[in-house]
Amino acid sequence: MASAAYSTIKLFTGSSHPELAALIAKRLRIPLARANVHQPPSGETKVTITESVRDYDVYILNTGAGEVNTHLLELCIMIHACKIASAKRITAIIPHFPYARQDKKDKSRAPITAKLVANMLREAGCDHVITMDLHASQIQGFFDVPLYAEPSMIQYMRDHIDVQNCVIVSPDAGGAKRATSIADRLNVDFALFHKERKKANEVSRMVLVGSVAGKVAILVDDMADTCGTLGLAARNLIDAGATKVYAFATHGILSGPAIRVINESGMEKLVITNTIPQSENCEKTEKIEVIDVSHVLAETIRRSHFGESVSYLFHEVPYSNGIA
Repeated sequence: MASAAYSTIKLFTGSSHPELAALIAKRLRIPLARANVHQPPSGETKVTITESVRDYDVYILNTGAGEVNTHLLELCIMIHACKIASAKRITAIIPHFPYARQDKKDKSRAPITAKLVANMLREAGCDHVITMDLHASQIQGFFDVPLYAEPSMIQYMRDHIDVQNCVIVSPDAGGAKRATSIADRLNVDFALFHKERKKANEVSRMVLVGSVAGKVAILVDDMADTCGTLGLAARNLIDAGATKVYAFATHGILSGPAIRVINESGMEKLVITNTIPQSENCEKTEKIEVIDVSHVLAETIRRSHFGESVSYLFHEVPYSNGIA
């Protein structure tokens, strides 16, 4: 039975991450709204919303994982279905935003696909978007509520790592702002790598700027894809005298050789959030730790529904046991 306070909320989920949607619904003490989403043999996506959404505040969760294009279109169709069914307001919850790395015109004739995706969501009938740790800060202009996993990660660091003897390390210059923010809040030193790439996802050389000798090094990044950068950085940090190396990333894409790289890198753990399903990856290695962010998303829904500020969540962690 739904809590009376949330009686006008409907939370739907696509097929990309039903586990996270179920955790959010449990924290809000509401049932997941019913919808049938499937692909017939034709390859098209068919969506049926099986309960009324008229005059409801609708939230639809789908994340950029697995079959990204299928899940993106699935989300757009669900938004459109709710829109023409007279939903009062529709908010898309996209913990890991697809195409976030295609955020600028970095070469001739390159598309800005992140903006295209934002336009698709708007045209489908989406009123607001809630997402977490966008790859580049300029994409925030496309969205209403960009959240950050930083508070949850800082809490994990304080609970599980000797932060008095650590140094926060950015694996590249682009992540310096993220790393310095964490270092400042922990009141510890900061270092970064300058890296040169042969091509995308392949780093040729990394140069450490700063000292990690005798310290616990904590690498921080927004996503871990093939883990080539994190693996190379971890080995360089150990060579530079770090006693232990941990890596933190919001989105654990973990494609291609990622699991092998993690196991061979020398890092103690890769700590990621559950913005993307991780059960299969956790079965392949003991070095992955998953932080649950369902409490952050649930609190965002609550504050959005009641018209409260969400800026509090940029700096504080709502109550949670933390580990998924």
